[in-house]
Amino acid sequence: MQILLVEDNVNIAKGLVYSLEQKEYKVIHTESIINTIEVLENKKIDLIILDISLPDGNGFNLYEKEIKKKKIPTIFLTARDDEDDIVKGLEIGAEDYITKPFSTKELIARINKILLRGKNQKITIKNIEFDMDKMEVYKDKKKIELSNIELKILNLLFMNLNKVVTRDDIIDKIWEWTGNDVNNNTVTVYMKRIREKLDEDIIITIKGIGYRIDEK
Repeated sequence: MQILLVEDNVNIAKGLVYSLEQKEYKVIHTESIINTIEVLENKKIDLIILDISLPDGNGFNLYEKEIKKKKIPTIFLTARDDEDDIVKGLEIGAEDYITKPFSTKELIARINKILLRGKNQKITIKNIEFDMDKMEVYKDKKKIELSNIELKILNLLFMNLNKVVTRDDIIDKIWEWTGNDVNNNTVTVYMKRIREKLDEDIIITIKGIGYRIDEK
């Protein structure tokens, strides 16, 4: 996966390039509109992280004139936190709008989510296949029947391959999905049910912290 980072702040760019490369993304960095257009004409780009205020123009205009027609998922990353700017960024077609200062961890999570969705793929771990579009799980090509919450928890783990999803994260998500108060015991019960239905040892328990699925 190749990401184009359009950012004229050198310090921010260096930090982001390093963090993204640690996640095994290939990153091209540009600091201006003219250089960005040149890259877009010559490279295959899977996602763009785009600042709005650039030395030779405006990121909104760059997106509308050059990027949108190429249908490349774009995240605006900018210090401009005015509500009108945020609304404009999303209305013209950007996938997301993140204001500075920002959490690199959160940005990478959003990138992962966009790229994973954009690939329209099925993820296979051992003999378990998760169809991310249909939200269906198969073992040896046979569909596994999971409840709505079990599917969402498993999807959360698949969306964060090679990373720990904490028990607190799962509790927060269950509350968000259902509006019901839950606790650690609830998570334990759900994880036990999911494991029993999968009947395959793909979920790793990180004692006292959470769970992880590793991509082999």
